[in-house]
Amino acid sequence: MKRQLKLLLYSGLVLFFIACSDIKFGNAFLGDQPESSGAILETMFSSELYADKVLTTAYSYLPYGLPTGSGMADNKLGGNILESITDLQHSYRNNQNDGPNGLYYNGALSSRSKAGIEAYRFGSENEYSAIRYAWIYIENVHRVPDMSEELKQRKIAEAQMIIAIAYSEMLRYIGGVPLLKQSVEPGEMMEFPRNTFEETVNYIIELIDEAKNNLEWRQSDVDDGRITRAGALGLKLRILCFAASPTFNSDTKWHPLADQYTCYGNYDKNRWKRAKEAGEEFFYELARRGYYKLIQPQEDTHEARRIAYRRGFYNRGGSEILVSTRKGYNVNIHNEFFNTVGYSGPTLNYVDMYPWKDGSEFPEDFNWESPTTQPFFTIATGTIGEPTRDPRLYETVAVPGDRFKDGTFAPVYNNNPNYRRSTGFLQMKFVMREESDRTGIPVHWPYLRLSEVMLSYAEAINEYNGKPDDIAYACINDIRSRVGLSPVKPGLQQGEFREALLKERALELGFEEVRWFDLIRWGREQDFRKKLYGLQVTGNDANTPTRFTFKKVELPVRHWAQNWDSKWYLSPVPQEEVYKEYGMLQNPGW
Repeated sequence: MKRQLKLLLYSGLVLFFIACSDIKFGNAFLGDQPESSGAILETMFSSELYADKVLTTAYSYLPYGLPTGSGMADNKLGGNILESITDLQHSYRNNQNDGPNGLYYNGALSSRSKAGIEAYRFGSENEYSAIRYAWIYIENVHRVPDMSEELKQRKIAEAQMIIAIAYSEMLRYIGGVPLLKQSVEPGEMMEFPRNTFEETVNYIIELIDEAKNNLEWRQSDVDDGRITRAGALGLKLRILCFAASPTFNSDTKWHPLADQYTCYGNYDKNRWKRAKEAGEEFFYELARRGYYKLIQPQEDTHEARRIAYRRGFYNRGGSEILVSTRKGYNVNIHNEFFNTVGYSGPTLNYVDMYPWKDGSEFPEDFNWESPTTQPFFTIATGTIGEPTRDPRLYETVAVPGDRFKDGTFAPVYNNNPNYRRSTGFLQMKFVMREESDRTGIPVHWPYLRLSEVMLSYAEAINEYNGKPDDIAYACINDIRSRVGLSPVKPGLQQGEFREALLKERALELGFEEVRWFDLIRWGREQDFRKKLYGLQVTGNDANTPTRFTFKKVELPVRHWAQNWDSKWYLSPVPQEEVYKEYGMLQNPGW
């Protein structure tokens, strides 16, 4: 007899659902949970108020990129960020609960690894919980007497999108997975064979296409945070670009054991055509309906450009946010991450990607020990002067000479004993902003932004047409122009434009869980194996700032540098899930 599937079996599934006081839409909560925790289906769907609690519960399980301290699924890599296993970030939290050091930098990750410190653990994440509650809502909202049919259809579409987002996450980490197309009853025998990569992609797109026409293009302030048609179309482009990329769309297998569950198994240019058409669909609707746009600086200054960029990713409900996930109003939700952020930091490799503030490239052979130009701030008569680099650098990375939200200078490599094991930089994005930025608004995660859609559309054009066109150039140059950078060099070939796009994605979308997936879908072995560097800095006296001195230093070598295996492109399936015999299979190499 098949074993029951632990990840789906939840005792009294339809009798209980969690309190939703931590997730809110707009400026008001949907209401408290029903007084009786033993509510049956008839009670749960006896009114719009109660039914909304089921849908809100599904929303509460959507992916969130920063550690929250509220459970294993919200604390990937033992409380680290996904970028810490890319070339953008390095962790020094060398203990058994640190995912990067405990499983990735040393190559120890396996299908039998301890739960809780991986980047992704199939069966222990939130996705199937989101799917479960979304299906309960879809199958029972017809019971609600005080909702119009139009409203029911809109909220069914939201539930369909929650399912699509959940499967999108599983696809990007695992590949093809078992697809549940209805709710699962408690005690039901679990026979769910693994679906192929292609079937999983197609099902996600099918859900999006079914939902999109019943969704609002944008939500009112009251319903801010609910999924919109713009978000649906943006997700469609993200997934089709991911699936069309060469790791999964190639005549050459990305791993000797790669199969139909982890890739298409062949190359088809029309997969890029589907992605390009998804981009055309998004921008056609945008031209008709408006609202979404890049937030522009109010003044022609470096600081104004920096603030405009910050508002684009930081403020919920803004004109750049297409999908926003959130964990409530509690400003302390990220405290655990804030308190440990000094033990990890951006790499010098990442910092060096950022151009000078006019858009010219920062030199690869920059002489750090005897710089002719100050790399972060000009210094005049013992004071910190003007910034010298791309405004986005200062919103993403705390660099020497910059200040934190409390007015103190960013610590440097050797001056503070708490930061001696450091890359020389700290993460600024989401972490070191002023407290007032978080007061009275939900803490949110920018799951999908307009700038990602713009860059993905440019990518699809470049890959399908074999070269960039004027639209592709406009997409990348509009993003650069917002922060005062010069346009990308015209006349680039397909490969050159692709490199420019991947770099721009790292700069614009840093620490937004984009880089990891860019590296795996493009098979960037060279970026996993390359040497990583930090910066040793002296100077930075808070009372009398002096000219800094710098020394480029090598960071600890990761296992991948000498022992690369393409199996790392997808996460292992925990062996316990395979042993349950409901149909899940192991990924290649694990």
